[in-house]
Amino acid sequence: MSRLRAVSLFSNCGAGDVGYREAGFRFDVMAELDPRRLEVCLLNHPGALGVPGDLRRTWQKVIRRYRERAGKARPALLCACPPCQGMSSARSGKGSHDDADAGSKDERNLLVTIVAKVALRLMPSLIVVENVPAFLTRKVRHPKDEKPVSAANYLITSLAKDYVAFPMVADLCDFGVPQSRNRAFLTFVRKDLPGLKELLRLGRVPFPRATHAVDVGTGRPITLAEALVSFGLPSLDAAASESAVAAEYSGFHSVPVWDERTYAMVAAIPSASGRSAWENDACRHCGPVEASPESVLCPICSSPLLRPIVKDAGGGYRLVKGFKSSYRRMRVDKPAATVTTASGHLGSDNTIHPTQNRLLSPLECSLLQTFPADFKWGDALKRLGHTNVREMIGEAVPPAFTRMHGQVLYGILKREWGRAPMAMSDERCVKAWAKLADAAKKDGRADPRDYFEHAKPSGRQASPAHVSKRSSTGRLALENKVSQSTP
Repeated sequence: MSRLRAVSLFSNCGAGDVGYREAGFRFDVMAELDPRRLEVCLLNHPGALGVPGDLRRTWQKVIRRYRERAGKARPALLCACPPCQGMSSARSGKGSHDDADAGSKDERNLLVTIVAKVALRLMPSLIVVENVPAFLTRKVRHPKDEKPVSAANYLITSLAKDYVAFPMVADLCDFGVPQSRNRAFLTFVRKDLPGLKELLRLGRVPFPRATHAVDVGTGRPITLAEALVSFGLPSLDAAASESAVAAEYSGFHSVPVWDERTYAMVAAIPSASGRSAWENDACRHCGPVEASPESVLCPICSSPLLRPIVKDAGGGYRLVKGFKSSYRRMRVDKPAATVTTASGHLGSDNTIHPTQNRLLSPLECSLLQTFPADFKWGDALKRLGHTNVREMIGEAVPPAFTRMHGQVLYGILKREWGRAPMAMSDERCVKAWAKLADAAKKDGRADPRDYFEHAKPSGRQASPAHVSKRSSTGRLALENKVSQSTP
């Protein structure tokens, strides 16, 4: 397989780019704000040149470093995963979703301007941008006219002269990732690529066909129970330091040790129930009791119930303020809850092991994120600590998905369909276009679908009579791929 040149922006620890590398791309330059993360990234992409620092100041250095290595050759792929914290629904204090001023206060929401600058200078064949679904609709101020615009629509319109855009919003469990992870993707294909014309004639888009979704074929998502069994890792327990770590995994299969009350609270949640500590009707001293959902104290001994409770300033007790999805065991019969940067916090969403009294370990989180078993961390855990490693894991794009995506992209460039592309009519694409169109309408801007003939609601597909013999052969090959449910 001939390796195709690629550049990565906002590279994090490089895990997502591992999938694209396995699909046939070679990263020449990788840029990341945090030099500590970049060190991990380059351990896993040893041939790449690293550019640390804020891309708002270093993006031109990315261009120079690429030119030093590749000369005038255009890269085949530009990957960009701008920080999602300013968009994410898990973050509070962001203001209204439609408030462009509030959206612009977090400068991370405007980093797509850097993606556009690098893209228009390097003119790669393909561009991939990943973020949370709110990326498609969250309002910011347009850098030029200062009117509201979603970050995704800004990028689409900035590149529309040279690139055809394809959006998708999907739960990555539909692609074999053993967790529920809703993400938005934009893939841009340069207009002069022969593979683009063929893709459009065949009614396909540059994303992989879902492999584990009931709406496409007979597949189904991988459950957490199935995933944990496949990992084959030893049990842990948060009661004591001796039981909270498996020494043979260099600290990666270990969990925080809890105090007696916290441990008792989690132990009171029935195993494999998917329930939360908010529902515990139990007291450490009296055992099971009858209590209302709002109760704080045991009706028998007046001790705090085994619920998320804190002491207030006056010395009394109250329930912790927070989402009811916190302090909850994960469901065993569904994909894992989204692995986030806060996987080490008991009070975050769905972080408790489904059957054991503990959180998931960093190793389990990385495997749920589909990191390869041989992913290189160096001494990051020792130097940076569990919190920083968990953050890198939580912010990664699952490489199992990027490998599939990369196989489709490689096929477009080589015009060799090694993996079946997604149908243009797939609801994951239709839904994404609808979100973008609705956001543009609210902002008084042109419908982004109008930039591209294939995306117009009233646009017509090429009839079979106008498809060339070569394209007919390609269509048959693609249909065969779809029926095979490529793993």
